[in-house]
Parts: sequence; structure tokens; C-alpha cells
Amino acid sequence: MPFRQMMRDSIKVIKSDGREFDGLKASVQTKGIYLMRSDVLIEPNDLIQRMMSNGGIETFKVIDPGFREGLHSIPAHYQMKVQKLGIPEAERAIQTITYNISGPNVRINHHSTDNSTNIVNTSQDVAEHLVLLRQEVEKLVVGSEEKNDALEVVDAIQSQFESGAPSKSVIKILVSALPHAGTLASIGSFLISAIGS
Repeated sequence: MPFRQMMRDSIKVIKSDGREFDGLKASVQTKGIYLMRSDVLIEPNDLIQRMMSNGGIETFKVIDPGFREGLHSIPAHYQMKVQKLGIPEAERAIQTITYNISGPNVRINHHSTDNSTNIVNTSQDVAEHLVLLRQEVEKLVVGSEEKNDALEVVDAIQSQFESGAPSKSVIKILVSALPHAGTLASIGSFLISAIGS
């Protein structure tokens, strides 16, 4: 019998950064979970949810992903060692997932209603210059490590403006940390002047 025909359980993988991979077919056993795929990275502490036909959900925490490379007719796959979580543990584990988001008006509502009002103070000129700054870094900075560092600085500058109360001294320090190039310096100067005194 082909391995894929033994995969009768429907599972969802929930990564620690909040990403989800739904609709995966697997075989959930007493001592582990078998997933005959290699296109999803499974790591320790990821959560696996098994959706049962009766509407129930079981949640497991990955202890050891147990990735196996393919051999002859056996495809690369996972033989995971997992720990089954009770309902309180599963709810706590899902609530501690970190969601990385950014940008104006961004929000996440997890099993809740949002009645808040979001006010963003980033002017159109500042937003355009931040985009321009990012484009210039991509264009001018050659080394991948140096480029990543410079883009992190741009992210930090953007976070300052999105906070609603950017610090001029912090922006100056961040701009000075950018690679020394004419266009980067002039965009940086504009961003510093946009804060006022």
C-alpha cells in the first residue's frame, strides 16, 4: 500500500512565529505523527493540531521532528515524536505564539472583538522617503550581510515614525549607522528634519 494512502488524518502545523500550514494529510499514532512531506519545515516546539471528523481537535507539541531523507521509493518525510497537550496546555501554547507584524494600522485580534480606534501620524512624505530609503539600500549596498544590517536600521527608523512619537536623537543615531552614500544621507537628513525640534 502506498505511504500516502495511510495518511488519513488531517493536521495543521502552527509555527512559533504564527505561520500556519493547514490541510496536511498525516498519520497520527499513539507515539508519534508521520507526515510524508518535506516541503514544510517542522521544528521542536511547533504545534500540530489534528482535526477529527467528529469536530474535535487534538493538539500536540513537537519534541523531535524526526526528519528522514528519502530512500528509493520512500519519499523524504517526518516521523515526529510529540507530546499530546490537554485543553488548558493547548490553549496556553497557542496564546504564546509570537506574531511579527509591521506597518500603519496593523493589528491582530485572536478570538476577540476589536473596538479600538487606530491613529497613524506618519505623513505621506515620510512614508514615501522611507520607501525610497529602502529602495536605495537595496540598490547601493552590495554585501548581503551589510545589506541586511542596513535594512534593519531602516526598519528601526520606520518603527520610530510609526510609534507616533519619534525621537529625533534616536533617528539621528540610526541614520548615522547607515552606509555612507550621498542619496542615503540626503534621505536621512529629510527624515531627521521631518521630526521638527
